[in-house]
Amino acid sequence: MNLHQFDLNFFVPNVIAAYVIETNEGPVLIETGPDTVYENLERSVSEAGFSIEDIQHVFVTHIHLDHSGAAWRLAEKGAMIYVPPRGAKHLADPSKLVASAERIYGDKMQELWGTINPVPEDRLRATEDGQRIKIGGNEIRVIDSPGHASHHNVYIIEGIAFTGDAAGIRIAGGPVVPPTPPPDIHIEQWQETLNKLRDIKPDTLYPTHFGMSGDVFPHLEEMETRLLEWSDWVGEQLKAGKTDEEITKEYEAMSKDLLQNQNIVGELLTAYEFADPFWMNVMGLVRYWRKYKL
Repeated sequence: MNLHQFDLNFFVPNVIAAYVIETNEGPVLIETGPDTVYENLERSVSEAGFSIEDIQHVFVTHIHLDHSGAAWRLAEKGAMIYVPPRGAKHLADPSKLVASAERIYGDKMQELWGTINPVPEDRLRATEDGQRIKIGGNEIRVIDSPGHASHHNVYIIEGIAFTGDAAGIRIAGGPVVPPTPPPDIHIEQWQETLNKLRDIKPDTLYPTHFGMSGDVFPHLEEMETRLLEWSDWVGEQLKAGKTDEEITKEYEAMSKDLLQNQNIVGELLTAYEFADPFWMNVMGLVRYWRKYKL
């Protein structure tokens, strides 16, 4: 299998990856990135020897805008967009998706994500857990993988797991960190997803943020350990009566210390901050604790 990894250069390198798999029916794209980097995607596809119109099958792991924001552009070119069933309606009518993002990002929406248009319903294909989709001699296995989002898939192709955000974020061999934005972080479901991945035993992981990780089981162990540690830490701060602002300030310092202590500095630290905004992680974990634990 010929696999191409593209750096979509979301403000800095190593933040958002997209992947193209060559098949007998043309290239298959995993993740679109946001609309703001669509020209980078188009250029990368061209440099790999294809045109954007050659891509007739696009798989997005979930509908967060850094993963699916440019899906409508591929659909305009004739591509079928494969998406978790709970996310399909929000690509067809992105009004609630946009409203949710606006509550988080405010006046930075356009700068970060660009234009968000509907995907025509006849260009959407909702997936099923365990489904095996055959394209050009390649089989793509769909794994329902909630935790980071209720609408999340992992895609398995020949021992490669394209994990979206389900296996966390790891940049340039640095620490594995859990992305925990609102609104639907669920720690126990996420643990079940990580156990699914362990049971599948993929050869390699390809997170969207960012690139191949070959030490699969240590990666998943580090992800789960840190997810539980950071979630529990937020819960302890809430029980101690600290405000969201106090928790956010301490969480940001704790996260930066972890990264800097492992020599993640300069542009790499910036990449982690774009891929996994620390302040937003607190929002998601606080919401989880208040909804399910307190």
